[in-house]
Amino acid sequence: MPVPSLLAVFAHPDDESLSAGGVLARHAAGGARTAVVTTTWAEGTQRAGELAEALRILGAGEPRLLGYADARVPRSAPGGPRWCDVPVDEAVGRLVAHLRRFRPEIVVTHDAYGGLTGHPDHVHTHRATVLAVEAAGLERLFPEAGDPWQPSALYLATHPHSAVPALREVARAGKALNTVADERVTATVDVGPWLERKWAAVLAHRTEAARGAAPGLLAGMPPAERERFLATEWYIRHDTVSRAPALTELTA
Repeated sequence: MPVPSLLAVFAHPDDESLSAGGVLARHAAGGARTAVVTTTWAEGTQRAGELAEALRILGAGEPRLLGYADARVPRSAPGGPRWCDVPVDEAVGRLVAHLRRFRPEIVVTHDAYGGLTGHPDHVHTHRATVLAVEAAGLERLFPEAGDPWQPSALYLATHPHSAVPALREVARAGKALNTVADERVTATVDVGPWLERKWAAVLAHRTEAARGAAPGLLAGMPPAERERFLATEWYIRHDTVSRAPALTELTA
């Protein structure tokens, strides 16, 4: 069976590599069309350039930047509005246009918590993407965005409670972690065969590594511990139509 096409929607450059880099590399290696929409940071910024390098490594095409400002970094889009302040209709409409243009079978984004950190940009991205996946298939919504297209499944990148011991090793002391009950996880993906590519994509985000954010924290770990953290990806699946393709059905 052909590998299903995949469009990932994440808030910041590096979210795609950390949260879904293995699945992106896996689908690309299987011959699928893969792409990433990033809701913050503008073209021409350093982090946009780092994103382009990471996507090249993952086989996910060119950056697709919405160009809004990171909630905590005004220079990410000088003079532009913060993504987390953008009205829902505007945010959804922008994403619907990308969905109808790329026409993916699978969409991947942040979970309802906004991932481990609960960053407001992550949460807004989750909400807008969930609405956009439904709206993209309805011809009377956002008609200016192109012909309707209904993705088959939406996957939310997440972490189960059982992963907390490993997560604590890379989280700052005392920092709360947003994890979900293990039974809510519907797809556990071993991305070990694509780990080298995933890690190279994470390291492409040099700005984040230099300032000690997640890429930098991971770089300081012993290789074995880092592999234990990065070699599995967890997702919550939401079917949008029957017979939806699964992330793990690469060779079925």
